[in-house]
Amino acid sequence: MQKQQPNCTYFKRALLILLSISPFASFANFDFNANCIKAYQNIFELKLSSARQIIANEKKTHPNNGIVPLLENYVDYFYLLTTDSKSEFDRLVDNKDDRLDEISGNDKNSPYYLYAQAEINLQWALIRARYGSYLTAAREISRANSQLQENSKKFPGFHMNGKGLGLINAVMGALPDGFLKSTLSTFGLKGDLQTGLTMLDKLAENLPKSAYEPFYEETVFYYAYVLSDVAKSNQAYTKTMKYTARIADSSLLKSYLQSYVCARNDHNDEAIAILTDKPTGAGYQPFPYLDYLMGIAKLNKLDYTAAASFERFLQTNKGVNYVKDTYLHLAWINLLKGNESGYQTYISKVKTLGYEYHDKDKQALNEVKAPIPNKELLNARLLFDGGYFTKALSVLADAKADDYVSTKDKAEYYYRLGRINDALGKDDTALSNYQNTINIGKGLKYYFAAKAAVQMAKIYELKKNLPKAKAYFNIAINMSGHEQENSIENEAKQGLKRIGG
Repeated sequence: MQKQQPNCTYFKRALLILLSISPFASFANFDFNANCIKAYQNIFELKLSSARQIIANEKKTHPNNGIVPLLENYVDYFYLLTTDSKSEFDRLVDNKDDRLDEISGNDKNSPYYLYAQAEINLQWALIRARYGSYLTAAREISRANSQLQENSKKFPGFHMNGKGLGLINAVMGALPDGFLKSTLSTFGLKGDLQTGLTMLDKLAENLPKSAYEPFYEETVFYYAYVLSDVAKSNQAYTKTMKYTARIADSSLLKSYLQSYVCARNDHNDEAIAILTDKPTGAGYQPFPYLDYLMGIAKLNKLDYTAAASFERFLQTNKGVNYVKDTYLHLAWINLLKGNESGYQTYISKVKTLGYEYHDKDKQALNEVKAPIPNKELLNARLLFDGGYFTKALSVLADAKADDYVSTKDKAEYYYRLGRINDALGKDDTALSNYQNTINIGKGLKYYFAAKAAVQMAKIYELKKNLPKAKAYFNIAINMSGHEQENSIENEAKQGLKRIGG
């Protein structure tokens, strides 16, 4: 009896399926080999010079490896994030099309074919949006989304599609109304914040248990950003510290992620300790922003040596963001030290130096157009921002609203008391403070009243009093003509969405 020959077509299909679920398999010209993994790891430790050398050697050895242009783009992306330089962006941006052209002629049967193109589009969109180029960024995000959706259908076992799709979902779902959101909507692009968070959380949880473990640090990088900046989640600190714990201490990116989330989430002393102990040396990419962050953290505990960190940032920074905000903080230091002329010197620099791309710089310009801040209220504000709630309350312990002359200061007094008591869990006192803020500040151009309404809504939301939560979210939305209007309105709309309003 003749033995039946194996079905060659079946084995070819089976082999293709096996290859498609292996993240580092070699697909003709997409070879995520040991050199590429090493370069990738160096990039995510912010050792960009070393990464460039490894990539250059890989390019010589395997000139057709489609992973190379993707890695080169990662280097440009993190170089631009750390330098924050618009001129460097203008110099490097043409690399995008060259790299996409290199990849487009490669193996279409690889999960990296569309994934690499999507990553490059998404990375340039994220950088471009920092400088207000929203229309082009919207096109790139739309293109990346389409590529990742298609790749998910072709290669459902290639889990890294979820990183970009999770990021896009979260950012789109949380975007405030405005030009970028309306532009993206014209491309039919919508998102859901919770869907994006779930996708990223699932990846961060499961990658260490899978063959995709080398992608872990990148996933955590985006997840931490979404938790802290996009979702403004009360789990940002806990989850970021949990997921970054397994990243090597030699990673400067780890120091950045941890210190940033600590500084923003009431763990100020921890932020200072992390920044003090961050890895240093010629092998790391210069990152002036970390000096700015140290200045913020120190001043939030009323440590005036923060001035040295701010000055170091200004000396080494070649970027366009945080310059006005840095001069504002230097002005505050001089004001709190009783140096009125020094305060005025730095205030003039806020008005004349730096740019207005970032919300921090826009707000800094708003701040200096207002009257000189009350020192007592400023101290309470800084201590609150650092998470020193009891100390902040003690600053205002003997004060009364009638002690303040201007309506602005009266509104801010109640707002600061509201935020502090809110953080201390004194809900009824906080609600009373917030209501006074709204009563006094609702006709002013300052953000106090609208933000107070949002905070009241959140308290009622936690108390399961959804009618009152809905009412106060709507009060915040209906206030107009004040600072931070878009972000506060968006926060209120996200709140309504949570409670089904």
